[in-house]
Amino acid sequence: MNQRGRLSAAVIGAGLIGVDLATKISRSDRLGLGLVVGRDESTPGLRRLAREGLPVAANGIRSLIENDTPFDVVFDATNALAHPEHAKLLSPFSALLVDLTPSQVGRMVIPTVNGLDALSHRNVNMVSCGGQAAIPVLHALARHHSIEYAEVVTTAASPSIGRSTRLNLDEYIETTQDAVREFSGIQDVKVMVNLSPARPPVTFRVAISLLGKELSPESVRAAVDSTAREMRAFVGGYTVTACTVKDGKALIAVEVDASGDRIPRYAGNLDIINSAALDVAERYAAVQLSSAYAETS
Repeated sequence: MNQRGRLSAAVIGAGLIGVDLATKISRSDRLGLGLVVGRDESTPGLRRLAREGLPVAANGIRSLIENDTPFDVVFDATNALAHPEHAKLLSPFSALLVDLTPSQVGRMVIPTVNGLDALSHRNVNMVSCGGQAAIPVLHALARHHSIEYAEVVTTAASPSIGRSTRLNLDEYIETTQDAVREFSGIQDVKVMVNLSPARPPVTFRVAISLLGKELSPESVRAAVDSTAREMRAFVGGYTVTACTVKDGKALIAVEVDASGDRIPRYAGNLDIINSAALDVAERYAAVQLSSAYAETS
């Protein structure tokens, strides 16, 4: 805990996701941004944060391990290949590790579905941006309908996709498919990713196609609208843009506008996974801070 009564937080990675996440943390009432680490001091994101007076370091994971005071929460915004090593090196510390890569090392968490799991696991995995957008809808529909097949097509603007995400496309698809099966119970699942080169860049969009029994326009719409309201509690730009049902087939599409702090509005893929990561970390912080105050009062 830092001197201002918030849990101390660090971010590994100074790419598109890491820089936006650092901004979101700096606004939190429960988390205090202690450090953002990269591997090269010439990284544009790291230099930008340093110019704004935010704490940065350029020695990668070593910068965290060798810090004088351990951090309470560490966000890993690097890539799925690096995260297992990061988790191993940070395991001696008590920090909650929030993984924004599709590594599947920790417990997968979707805030509106199993957000409380972040309170009992030291390493939580945020699945993928497409998973964060689609799984709440699929989970809600599968609770009331028998779904035989689900197809999830994620479309993101090419400028919003950083190098780490491009390296992890296979892991992205595999992790998203596994998470859909686990949280919805639907076993026949197909996930596809479209990196759009269109100009102007397209808004982040996830299209969900379903085959199932007893799907009706009224029941599907009710579940989708209820889920959207829950999502907008922490992702303000989450919007349902299509919801149709006919002959046992349903098509639902959602789009996410980013809040626009450091990223363009079309980059909702970055906004939704960062907002989900911040949500679970703040839930954890609320419990830790409450316990700390109870012990000192």
